[in-house]
Amino acid sequence: MIASPLPPMPSVRKIQGKILTIAKYVDDLCRKNGIGYCIAAGTALGAVRHSGFIPWDDDLDIYMTPCDYERFRKAFVLDNPRDFVLQEWYIADKHLEYAKVRLNGTTFVEAVSKDRKDIHQGIFMDIFILHKVPRNPFVRRWIWFLSKFTTLYALSKRNWFPKTKMQAMLIRALAFLPCRWIANVTYRWLGRYDSLSEGFAYGYWTVHYSFHQGLFPPSFYSPVKPLPFEDTTLLAPVAVKEMLGVVYGDYMTLPSENEREAAVHALFADTECDYTRYFPDAAPVNGCLQSVPLLEPPRPGFP
Repeated sequence: MIASPLPPMPSVRKIQGKILTIAKYVDDLCRKNGIGYCIAAGTALGAVRHSGFIPWDDDLDIYMTPCDYERFRKAFVLDNPRDFVLQEWYIADKHLEYAKVRLNGTTFVEAVSKDRKDIHQGIFMDIFILHKVPRNPFVRRWIWFLSKFTTLYALSKRNWFPKTKMQAMLIRALAFLPCRWIANVTYRWLGRYDSLSEGFAYGYWTVHYSFHQGLFPPSFYSPVKPLPFEDTTLLAPVAVKEMLGVVYGDYMTLPSENEREAAVHALFADTECDYTRYFPDAAPVNGCLQSVPLLEPPRPGFP
């Protein structure tokens, strides 16, 4: 748990300023090394609708392909930045779920990680991995199904509470399944088609996206163009507006107040003090890389 007492929460705008510092570093490293990426989800929406962050949103997301991520990882390690840590999250053995670039000297605690003393909990930006899927509609649906299972399994291990009776039933059912083994199978399927050079789309379903929301043509990743974002530019797909239409529908319409409140991810944040102030027993991060396994081990008797 977080040590108390806690100072007042900083404004979302102050948190966004720190996130932008991370994004500028990642963007510069990618451009210098010819590494592909594009802004994703609410970050792309904010760039188009607000020329920067969505005013009430406290995160920043980008997409990378597995190949581009590996190149980014190597460049990051070679650069060995003093201010940042590349944090890699795993649910399956040796298969990256997603990554975060964390800022040293800051704190950003989410509900799903509030009890973890083994991880860096600084302000961050997310890197999501886009995998290729073939034209075959049955294979696409199969990978979508496996992705949804893996998402539910990951959430069940990260202080996430079901919002419906159906979700609660599914969470309870996981106790009787060899979930770790299934997760490994899922991620082998996710990476099975990454070598395709034609006849593919990108699938990203390890979030709340429906089947059609998470199925992207290649143009939703590349080519890219610089798009104004706050006081800089970040790389966005040339087809960014088409992508937003698929994901959000009428994306220029502002959401309700309740939806805006739900977009805040921080349980607690501090833009000036390192997370170790609030987690005095936190394990130190050695170097600029950190691997994050699931919070709990699999049930005895299961893989």
